[in-house]
Amino acid sequence: MRLNEQQIRSLYGQDVQDRSGAKIGSVGQVWADPAGEATWVSVKTGVMGHHESMAPLQSARMQQGKLSLPYDKATVRGAPSVETGTDEPLDAQQLTQLYAHYQLQQPGAQAPQQGPAQQRTTRRPEGPEITRSEERLLVGTESEPAGAARLRKHVVTEDVHTTVPVEHDEVRVEREPIAPGDRRARAEIGDEQQEMLLRA
Repeated sequence: MRLNEQQIRSLYGQDVQDRSGAKIGSVGQVWADPAGEATWVSVKTGVMGHHESMAPLQSARMQQGKLSLPYDKATVRGAPSVETGTDEPLDAQQLTQLYAHYQLQQPGAQAPQQGPAQQRTTRRPEGPEITRSEERLLVGTESEPAGAARLRKHVVTEDVHTTVPVEHDEVRVEREPIAPGDRRARAEIGDEQQEMLLRA
């Protein structure tokens, strides 16, 4: 799979799936050959540890924003691995192990691959050099005017029904017999009237 520089940068963090569509992990780093062509990726499989499995890009393809490999999950997870975040180039022994694991024919005169594929720099007299960089996600928020708020007050009339207790005085006549000691008191028989103030 031939990729341009922008496509190579977009690989970082992309989901990686096996030939059946099952997710294996995500792309950790990308390795390129001396010509700058991306040839290998490391895959973060989520397994405990600080190593990432290596996988070839030779027959890989991009499908709906995911890197699809023509291997099953077990093959990729069982592949030779590199330390997470390493910027060391792949040596000849590592390349031999990788080609053997994936049963690929190793190019006869291929020099050891350089480190993770990034922007290439000019060569210095003391040897080749490649600058390693990585993308970082910056997440934040910004405040901007979204409208005005106006407070309005209005009167709402509601009908309320309730029960109110009302009291009033009532008069009742109670008759009591005269005790034997009071029989000497005499009362005149006749009309008489008394007034009592009643309240309500």
